[in-house]
Amino acid sequence: MLGRVRKRRSAFAAMGAAVSIAGTALLATVGGSWVGDASAAAAFACRVDYSTNDWGSGFGANVTVANLGPSAVNGWTLTYSYSGNQTLQHGWSGTWSQSGKKVTVANLSWNATIPAKGSVSAGANFSYSGSNAKPTDFAVNGAPCTGVDPTTTTTTTTTTTTTTTTTPPVDGPAPELRVSGNKLVTADGRPYRLLGVDRSSSEFACVQGKGMWDGGPVDQASVDAMKTWNIRAVRVPLNEECWLGVYGSPGGATYQKHVKDYVDLLVANGINVILDLHWTWGAYTDSPDWHCKDEHAVCQKPMPDAKYSPQFWTGVATTFKGNDAVVFDLFNEPYPEMAADWNKTLGWQCWRDGGTCTGLPYEVAGMQDLVDAVRSTGATNVLMLGGLEWANDLREWLAHKPSDPLDNLAASWHAYSFNACATESCWDTQIAPFAQQVPVVLGEFGQEDCGFEYMQRLVDWADAHHIGYLAWTWNPWGCTTGAVLIKDWNGTPEPGIGEGLKAHLLSVTP
Repeated sequence: MLGRVRKRRSAFAAMGAAVSIAGTALLATVGGSWVGDASAAAAFACRVDYSTNDWGSGFGANVTVANLGPSAVNGWTLTYSYSGNQTLQHGWSGTWSQSGKKVTVANLSWNATIPAKGSVSAGANFSYSGSNAKPTDFAVNGAPCTGVDPTTTTTTTTTTTTTTTTTPPVDGPAPELRVSGNKLVTADGRPYRLLGVDRSSSEFACVQGKGMWDGGPVDQASVDAMKTWNIRAVRVPLNEECWLGVYGSPGGATYQKHVKDYVDLLVANGINVILDLHWTWGAYTDSPDWHCKDEHAVCQKPMPDAKYSPQFWTGVATTFKGNDAVVFDLFNEPYPEMAADWNKTLGWQCWRDGGTCTGLPYEVAGMQDLVDAVRSTGATNVLMLGGLEWANDLREWLAHKPSDPLDNLAASWHAYSFNACATESCWDTQIAPFAQQVPVVLGEFGQEDCGFEYMQRLVDWADAHHIGYLAWTWNPWGCTTGAVLIKDWNGTPEPGIGEGLKAHLLSVTP
């Protein structure tokens, strides 16, 4: 968020190991109208994937309904039953209810359609005591599960019980990525989520006299520690003045080589890298007292600058073009509306177009300028763009979407517990409909203590919506106010936040 201090405020409540049950088949009506008579429904082959994150007295349940048939389904109601005393607390991405042991979840308006070969997801939290056996009686629109097209005479369900994996080979390089519809996909078109952590220090160490990585290792052993958590993506914040060699040390070619060597090591180990322009040049002298006023890239600024930021991205794109396992996050956390007395209209105009922006004394590089800088090099990498309010507000992102000749843009979303949009109701109304149109990557998230409750709810919600996420931060700074995942560079998790994230990452696949 607002620099290193504020970002260190986040946390996890430890959760138990997740149980994932894939390959259960179900039926639903074509057209989605449940008339209460399963025999009258035109059924098709589909599957429900059910997973839980259990913490002993309660659990989060995620359900994904996959349409395996050739036609879209419009409208769905999923039912299933628990064998114990599981009790619904609250749900998201659907209308949830419970009668006795039977649970029902129906679509909302924005996720009513299940495309052919596509899927929809929803989630809910439950309390319980005793046993927590998985349900076995999934049905959609009143029809029981089979997993094959009931209009055929096929009796085997082998093809429907095979779960397609998007996990790259254990010893292979990270997959090259591109945008397809509202998802990131691999070169062969498989959906893929960026799941992992932020690795801070390359944005500040070079301008604070701390060298390159703040004394931390960036060797094979440190990457192996990440792999024990099932980390498949690492976001690396950068400093434009250090990259360009105009301020700080190491700078220029030395700084660039450090970054390239680390990126190459991560990619070779199957870990995608997001390079983020984090700290930039530009004096914001009329800022609030708590805000840094230094013109050099020693702190977070409201927007990138026209003096160095396009030049930075031209250099980064030239260095990494041809390696589409690397994603470019064009600017960490925009908040130009603050300088314009919180005028969102002016803020979004500044965000896209740059130039002379209200309240900012330096010339701004807008998102269109940065997209153009990258594409001018011939680089085809996926580009991530964060919205306003420190990347927490995406509501006008589509209306101000920059032009990209490759149409290879994704949204970067940050969601800390102290942000304005920090509840399931906000995520359902603001983020979920948007994520139906644009790939969303949760580039940073955390909470204000070292527990895991908020972050667990957020990753459960993100899993249900096929949104990738990266937690702040993989640095052993001591978790006293949050946002610190590890106790040492061996990957020993901090209690709560680290233990919770590690357990969750080990339970999910990209």
